[in-house]
Amino acid sequence: MIVVDDQAVVRAGFAAIVDAEPDLTVVAEAGDGATAVSLASGEGADVVLMDIRMPGMDGLTATRLVTAQERGPRVLVLTTFDLDEYVYEALRAGASGFLLKDARPEELLSAIRVVAAGDGILAPAVTRRLIDTFARSAPTPPAAAGELGRLTLREHEVLLKIASGLTNAEIGAELGVTTGTVKSHVNALLSKLGLRDRVQATILAYETGLIEPRRSHPA
Repeated sequence: MIVVDDQAVVRAGFAAIVDAEPDLTVVAEAGDGATAVSLASGEGADVVLMDIRMPGMDGLTATRLVTAQERGPRVLVLTTFDLDEYVYEALRAGASGFLLKDARPEELLSAIRVVAAGDGILAPAVTRRLIDTFARSAPTPPAAAGELGRLTLREHEVLLKIASGLTNAEIGAELGVTTGTVKSHVNALLSKLGLRDRVQATILAYETGLIEPRRSHPA
């Protein structure tokens, strides 16, 4: 994987955590978005751990360029609570998820493995806050909205449950089917909708109005 952050000590910290694992390796580090994009095209990395605020090219632009590369690595965005709007745009740009910078080492490693395996990672409470806040104002992609009609009734049901934050095992328990069956439905609906992973499926569910963002209530 590639670690991208403009602070050398932060990069070193993340790299040390990752390299201590037998199944994970940091192949390169970058202190800005432009370097990250260049490295992503040639280092053979599966995952880019991407900061957002950096000098020169920021992480949002870099994410868009990295995910646009043919067979390029997947992007896991690093963020803090005050960067919600940037994270939402990063997810729309193709990032496979995001992680808070103060995440515990085990959370970081788990997120990296999930993304490397081809799935998306959603921090439920924070992600729901992002979508609730920004999906209402986001334009619905007409082509994607039209593709929803291609889903079977079961695939539509699974999509709703994905957007509600349920895992495959939880969806299986609610529907009375095996986890393997749920995974098959998930793969089918992602293929029909031209989506990369569960993150994009969740965003699409909100953008197309399948799930309504919760309204904020005064404290």
